[in-house]
Amino acid sequence: MSLNSVADLSAYRKKVVMADKPVLQPGPDHPITVTPTPQRVVVTVAGKVVADSTNALTLQESTYPAVQYIPLTDVDTALLTRTGTSSYCPFKGDASYYSVPAGGERSVDAIWVYEHPHDAVAEIKDHVAFYPDRVDSIVIGG
Repeated sequence: MSLNSVADLSAYRKKVVMADKPVLQPGPDHPITVTPTPQRVVVTVAGKVVADSTNALTLQESTYPAVQYIPLTDVDTALLTRTGTSSYCPFKGDASYYSVPAGGERSVDAIWVYEHPHDAVAEIKDHVAFYPDRVDSIVIGG
């Protein structure tokens, strides 16, 4: 392989990094569904509305509790601070994190986002999810 440019090197590194990470597909042993949430979803931290959406998605993964993914356009991003935390899910991809400073230590890394999700969950692109124990409330349909 000839690496003649920075772009070539970047593409090569990405390919090597992705090759080191397993990519798994949902199936009968580990189903994942993404469906529109039929009700309004409101997330609050320290008395402030961080997210308010009628366009949320419900991601149900295997036997885990369902998670609400809220479009970034329905999130008050002025209340968020990006952190250096990252994680990887073989079914969904690389996740990045945000904190909500108004919530103090409890709300560090309270939010995650898959900016380039795997194809099986492509619908969650440009959506964020919240850890229920790191926010005051996630109200669905209230």
